[in-house]
Amino acid sequence: MTSARSSLPRTLVVRLDSAGDVLLAGPAVRAVAAGSSYTALLCGPQGAPAARLLPGVDDVLVYEAPWVGLEPPPVTDSATRRLLDTVGAGRFDRALVLVSYHQSPLPAALLLKLAGVGRIAADSEDYPGTLLDLRHHRRPHRHEVEAALDLARAAGCPLPPGDDGRLRVTTPLPDTARLTGRGPYVAVHPGAAVPARAWSPGRAARAVAALAAAGHRVVVTGGPAERALTARVAGRHARDLGGATDLPTLAGVLAGARVLVAGNTGPAHLAAAVGTPVVSLFAPVVPVGQWAPYGVPHVVLGDQWAPCADSRARHCPEPGHPCLDGIGDAEVLAAVTTLVRSRGDARDRGEQTERGAPV
Repeated sequence: MTSARSSLPRTLVVRLDSAGDVLLAGPAVRAVAAGSSYTALLCGPQGAPAARLLPGVDDVLVYEAPWVGLEPPPVTDSATRRLLDTVGAGRFDRALVLVSYHQSPLPAALLLKLAGVGRIAADSEDYPGTLLDLRHHRRPHRHEVEAALDLARAAGCPLPPGDDGRLRVTTPLPDTARLTGRGPYVAVHPGAAVPARAWSPGRAARAVAALAAAGHRVVVTGGPAERALTARVAGRHARDLGGATDLPTLAGVLAGARVLVAGNTGPAHLAAAVGTPVVSLFAPVVPVGQWAPYGVPHVVLGDQWAPCADSRARHCPEPGHPCLDGIGDAEVLAAVTTLVRSRGDARDRGEQTERGAPV
């Protein structure tokens, strides 16, 4: 490390929720890292695998926050003390606390202050007292990526020259041909941590059958806990990769796909980070303008004016899950065709994705 580099601040970026949220923080992390001698990312257990894929991250610190997640842990003195010791040992000069529009950064800011972090910046509509050194106001309706970049810029951390601000992961990615087989394929990811944001299993299975009937080779992806789901959805029409991938391997699978069909869930953002177009099955329980796939061609399907709009519901409150299960096979096939053609056109023009591979 040069002496000029070593004189830059040591910076901690905080993003405590899911893998998708951490991926969306990636451009802001790169902005911070460009002006730091050392950059660590503090995240929750679900976000840690994604954090380890982000360029610019020197270390990943893990803390399961009692105010974050679907089933947060209890507050304990031991866990709090471990966090304070870990952050204190990092000797951080500054921190950015990244949160979504509906979250408060103040619990994290309090702990960082107690750990001795010098300067803390965050978006906050709540009065922060002395917890924040920079209280930034998020602009309305900003995409999560852009809101995080706005905060980084306000804290004196613009993107470096030549960085386009898209999502990105470190390369090289694993060769996944042994899993996917040879030849073009469409990936379908039927699951989501929040059930309201995914197709019902039967609807996903019918879509996979329709894709196969239209001539697409299909692979179905999912985590270890989703093996029964992926087996049902794949049926005899697709290759079932349920439980066969960790996050880097899933990134490789998605990088090789012509298109991903998925709900508003982490793999949709992972696909964007590797330059793959996304058919986004977007339930309106959260705003599409803030969470849609970022920086890649995508088609949003789903009734954005359904009764559940902006409800943040975890389970669909409407019988039959109409906002997503009401999407017809013809709509899915048309969206996939549009994105496959757009990717083919880009390849013909020699365009490059942010990871440097032809799309």
